[in-house]
Amino acid sequence: MKVETQKIENALVAAVSGRLDGASASDFEEKFSGALVGHGGSVVCDLGAVPYISSAGLRAVLVIAKRLSQADRSFLVCGLSGPVAEVFRLSGFDRIILTHEDREAALAALRLSE
Repeated sequence: MKVETQKIENALVAAVSGRLDGASASDFEEKFSGALVGHGGSVVCDLGAVPYISSAGLRAVLVIAKRLSQADRSFLVCGLSGPVAEVFRLSGFDRIILTHEDREAALAALRLSE
């Protein structure tokens, strides 16, 4: 599992690749949290290269989303593949975390909310 970040406009975009499961969830949370240090704006989590997410992965995403919400920062997820989108839908995460088809749609949504 890998997390690569870049700043696009006023947002930090974190592109995640690899499985997000019990073996990698804590590493994901640690890397993602480290990327947030020094960035006070909105965050887009691009899961386009994540082929699988387990309940541990969902929990890690939720922890980050809650942390950002408490800091009054926007958190959007984009690029969900078929299986990952299905897990988000079945778990109800698509109702509590804003999801977008791709990175461009997520960034456009952020522009509209500013």
